[in-house]
Amino acid sequence: MVGIVRGSWRSSGRRRVRRALVATALVLPLAAGLSAAPATAQPAAAAPVASVSRMVWFGDRRVALWVDSPAMGAPVQVQLLLARDWNTRPESRFPTLYLLDGLRATEDESGWTKDAGSVDFFADKNATVVLPIGGQSSFYSDWLQPNNGRNYKWETFLTKELPPLLENQWRATEVRGLAGLSMGGTAAMFLAARNPGFVKYAASYSGFLTTTTLGMPQAIQFAMRDAGGFDSTAMWGPPNGPEWAGHDPYALAEKLKGISLYVSSGSGATGPFDQPSGIPGVSTNYAGMGLEILSRLTSQNFITKLGRLSIPAQVNYRPSGTHSWPYWDFEMRQSWAQAAAALGVDPGRGPCGAGGAIGAVAAGNAWLGDCLTGEYPVNGGVAQDFKGGRVFYSPGTGAHAVGGMIGGGYQAAAGPAGVLGLPTGPERALPDGKGRLQTFQNGSLYWTPQTGAQVVRGAILEEWGRQGFERGPVGYPTGPEAKTPNRDGSVQGFENGPFYYSPQTGAHRVQGLILGKYAQLGFENSWLGFPAGEEQPIKDLGRWSRFEGGSIYWSPLSGAWAVRSGPITDAWREAGFENGRLGYPISDEFPIPGGVQQNFQAGYIIVRDGRAEVH
Repeated sequence: MVGIVRGSWRSSGRRRVRRALVATALVLPLAAGLSAAPATAQPAAAAPVASVSRMVWFGDRRVALWVDSPAMGAPVQVQLLLARDWNTRPESRFPTLYLLDGLRATEDESGWTKDAGSVDFFADKNATVVLPIGGQSSFYSDWLQPNNGRNYKWETFLTKELPPLLENQWRATEVRGLAGLSMGGTAAMFLAARNPGFVKYAASYSGFLTTTTLGMPQAIQFAMRDAGGFDSTAMWGPPNGPEWAGHDPYALAEKLKGISLYVSSGSGATGPFDQPSGIPGVSTNYAGMGLEILSRLTSQNFITKLGRLSIPAQVNYRPSGTHSWPYWDFEMRQSWAQAAAALGVDPGRGPCGAGGAIGAVAAGNAWLGDCLTGEYPVNGGVAQDFKGGRVFYSPGTGAHAVGGMIGGGYQAAAGPAGVLGLPTGPERALPDGKGRLQTFQNGSLYWTPQTGAQVVRGAILEEWGRQGFERGPVGYPTGPEAKTPNRDGSVQGFENGPFYYSPQTGAHRVQGLILGKYAQLGFENSWLGFPAGEEQPIKDLGRWSRFEGGSIYWSPLSGAWAVRSGPITDAWREAGFENGRLGYPISDEFPIPGGVQQNFQAGYIIVRDGRAEVH
């Protein structure tokens, strides 16, 4: 329900007041008392295996994964804030803390990184933070049916599909915690209850900890309609149906025994992060006021039931505060000590220092921030981690900082143990004002907002340099160098065409319509093989590019066609190529009875029994 505050808050005053009246009106029946319905949660079947289809690094310890979810039938973005000692202890595994978003969760980034300071706060914490992206109005549950274009199966994804992937590929342990705000706080509690043994810690910040009492299904339906046009009956069926009780933290309370619980909410009154309205105790965040009152009432009744069940919980009822991000950021920090104890990690790194060459670089680059580790050995040198990046040193390369998106690209390339080796210079801006560059022992990393951070090295880097680097005709790299699957070589994409490399032919660029014809024939897997020369201008604005097995010719009038090395090329050469009587090719070769034929602008060539005839 957080989305009622974020995103729509700039709508008209009439709309804000209407929401506030609806939210506040729902307080009255709730204040009369809460009742629980029996839970009907059923154990879920084992889920198929999820896999990562795309990965983007934002820094050396922040990465976005697009996980193909069999349950949802679509890729789901999940961002990870990797544990503090991720780099210093490469053989270690770390517990995870899932942070769930609010009702207006967006598809690009979690509110915990966009509207709260989770990146900086967790930088010195030794747990990996898991940030599911998206899920607007989903309550992170498995819906009964698709709605509004979404097939929500969040509970299956979060509890069955994602954990094995994190454990197998991202060094996660089976020790987990769940924390969330508003909708995410509700989900944190019922996911913990519905999945025994899944978490050791669950926290609700301004959550709605009952879903079945008088007025709550209607409040949830109103909020979901407002946040994306979703229908709550597609989620859990009619309000009196079993799925509402099956997702009610109050009804499921007894299943939370043995879990470390944290519950907080404000009072709805004007707090330190609110703008006063002029009415004593009332802020300008009218909707946030009503929603926080609902959260307080449902939280109090939930805690009362925990007390009757002798289930302990850490409870913080704040004397003020509305339903908004500054308060949830505060609770994230306040609850960490309890979360750390439940996850079995230290609460955070104490002060550390940096000396020598690394210390000098750190002192000259304030963006690095505080150090997180001492120095530790890397391939041929040493490194030290800071909040904003890392500093590497070796006698042969000196000390240089690596951070930001280039730091992410370096981590994606396996850092100092990968193809690049150690940095040999600082990150610097390029003359076009668009990109940035950092050099390493075995190549360079280039970055622009449009292309991301990409490694360029070896023969491709040399040829790109001969053509003018990013100022030349090719532009910036748009992807990593990749091995060609069936031939000994590699390819790397650039803004204006890829470079292909093989040991026999070297590195050469293919572009435009010639590239289109090359693709049509099967790239290097076709009879053309790898490119063997740079594209050249020829007659009448035409272009020519040479390959291992032949050439591709293009002109505005004839289009792009391939000519195989051998009798047809020999006969065409004797006729003067495109400058002769035949002109440009206007077809690829094609079979005829007893041979092959290729058509040209002013004739054709036939080959039978290895002999060419010009017509």
